[in-house]
Amino acid sequence: MTYKMHIFVIYHKGLNNIMILYTIKLSQVEVEDLNKVINKGKHSSQAFRSAYILLNCDKGEYSANKEITNAEICKILKIGERTIDRVKKKFIEEGFESVLERRPSSQNYTKKVDGDFEAKLIQLCCSEPPSGFSKWSVRLLADKAVELQYIDYISHVTVSKVLKKTNLSLGK
Repeated sequence: MTYKMHIFVIYHKGLNNIMILYTIKLSQVEVEDLNKVINKGKHSSQAFRSAYILLNCDKGEYSANKEITNAEICKILKIGERTIDRVKKKFIEEGFESVLERRPSSQNYTKKVDGDFEAKLIQLCCSEPPSGFSKWSVRLLADKAVELQYIDYISHVTVSKVLKKTNLSLGK
């Protein structure tokens, strides 16, 4: 697919800021593909929103409405003008497919809690609470697990999830 695009650079006097305005001119194939996204299939809300934005911002010869402004698009789709600018920029810089699909997450999730830690936590939970306390709380358990060096750091929320997973209640 070929993309027809225009980039206008506007210099603000006295501000030293550069504002780039992107004008989208879609081909007939692109317009048809975007209409397919809107009318057929199962797509993410981001894909629908981007398709609507690109179709409304289209100033090419296959555009349904060349006179619509970004402000009008914002009112219709209930989005901000920066969202429109980001979608246009992503379309021009990264291409048609990248606008419709989410970027894969680069965050690496590692599990901190394993079966060994769960066993130690349950053993700790079943033991006598510290002096001055009638029963264990999830915060006390989290602090004690770190103190006993079962784990380097753990939040009380994670302790609560482990106890819920094992059907162990501190209230009983």
